[in-house]
Amino acid sequence: MKVHLLDCTLRDGGYINDWNFGESTITGTIRELEQTGIEMIEVGFIKGESYDKNRTLFPDTESFKHVITNKKDGVTYVGMVDMSNPVSADAIRENDGKTIDGVRVIFKKDKLEEGIEFCRMVAEKGYLSFANFVSTDAYTDKEFIEAIERVNEIHPTGVTIVDTFGVIKRKQLRRLLALADNNLDDGIMLCYHGHNNLQQALSNAETMVEMNLNRDIVIDACVFGMGRGAGNLNLELFAEYLNENNGTHYRIEPMLEIMDQYLGEFYKTRFWGYSLPLYLTASLGYHPNYGIYLAEKNTLPVKAFEELLKTIPEKDKYVFDKNVAEQCYRKYFSNYVDDSAAITELSEAFAGKDVLLVAPGKSIMTHREQVLAERASENTLVLSVNFYDEEFSPDFVFMSNMKRSKSISGGTPAKLITTSNIADELSGDYLINFASYTGTDGEIYDNAGLMALRFLIRLGVKRVRIAGMDGYKNKFGDNFFTAGFEPNHLSVAENRNAMIKESLEKLKADIEMNFVTPTLY
Repeated sequence: MKVHLLDCTLRDGGYINDWNFGESTITGTIRELEQTGIEMIEVGFIKGESYDKNRTLFPDTESFKHVITNKKDGVTYVGMVDMSNPVSADAIRENDGKTIDGVRVIFKKDKLEEGIEFCRMVAEKGYLSFANFVSTDAYTDKEFIEAIERVNEIHPTGVTIVDTFGVIKRKQLRRLLALADNNLDDGIMLCYHGHNNLQQALSNAETMVEMNLNRDIVIDACVFGMGRGAGNLNLELFAEYLNENNGTHYRIEPMLEIMDQYLGEFYKTRFWGYSLPLYLTASLGYHPNYGIYLAEKNTLPVKAFEELLKTIPEKDKYVFDKNVAEQCYRKYFSNYVDDSAAITELSEAFAGKDVLLVAPGKSIMTHREQVLAERASENTLVLSVNFYDEEFSPDFVFMSNMKRSKSISGGTPAKLITTSNIADELSGDYLINFASYTGTDGEIYDNAGLMALRFLIRLGVKRVRIAGMDGYKNKFGDNFFTAGFEPNHLSVAENRNAMIKESLEKLKADIEMNFVTPTLY
């Protein structure tokens, strides 16, 4: 049994940055990987309509020639086709030996036949073919054996067990490996692609090596574990394991160079690695993108996060659907309350007052004296948004974020205006209906600043001064006056800013706004 390492940083890691690595990173990463001694490099996806030198999406096999300019002996170069969105047969050109050497075909259980036929076509055009079983753990033993028997008919180069949700534990993996090893035809390699949601990719890969199977094996990994959510098996860690235990001599230094020179900046702006949301989705058996989507809202404590996940219908849990996630989110938070009495009382309290709305942007500290001066001006009533700070002494706190409500659960001198989505978590002086103040755009549906402005409009307030509503910057630490408020959606900061700015323009028809601190809006 020979162990082959396949690096898929430029393909699977591309989920982090929409495959926009940049030309120098693509060519530099391939060059460094060629120096490591690993046997296979997955250069990117075969998908899309045109070639872009900055992305690892290739419309056809011919376009890989732009980045595979001097093949290194002993290295097999591959690309991937996803049968959920396959390319045409014309995109797989006859192999002239100057492009990729193989094509990995990934398919879900309901696309088995299509995947097999695509593998057949790939082989007929002169490429190595790999059949990758998405969510292999979703197959029963009988279904898996039957699928293997079908694959044997085309005798691909390799068959891959894919732990799509990162939930396959060692005992289950050993069973799947044994089924495959005993039923695959001789000469077909057995491969493993693991995700790290439960931090098991490394131990699973070690288990596969130590099982001493009756065929060569291929282990997928990414430099720095790069990959969406919890990421993938770390190439540098597993290569070191093989060096120490399997007599290999992979060079680790070029892998570290890739981490240092090319991937560090991506990691700073789009974190991947072990996280609570990914643990919860894996432990409950949901597609990891549900965890990522809900985590980016940055509003859910762990109890609510788990409860909300469980409201996603069984039929939708294995395939991520943004609309389903948003509908469940809205439904969970739309506990209706009749707030007419509260609105009447608050309208009287705000009547005739100059309102200062203080959001938790960093500018309230960098322009602290200016905000305090506004606060001290005559006839001013202060409404803070999702925080209480003694220095600014708000008269009222508008609280809509369940996660941030924990910070003031002990009470404040200010009156609490609590939206109904967090009524069970935080009692307040006034309970108002959450859904009455939300927007219609899913990305900024529950933006607290916009909700507070709609609330003021409901009270009849005609003018408002605004501090701390700065707009989002894409650098961690530049957004809020306290680190605990930092959002998880910095990679889409520009898009969110544009949507919020558009919403503010619409609200100006009902309320006059004057920003007293710098803002991107």
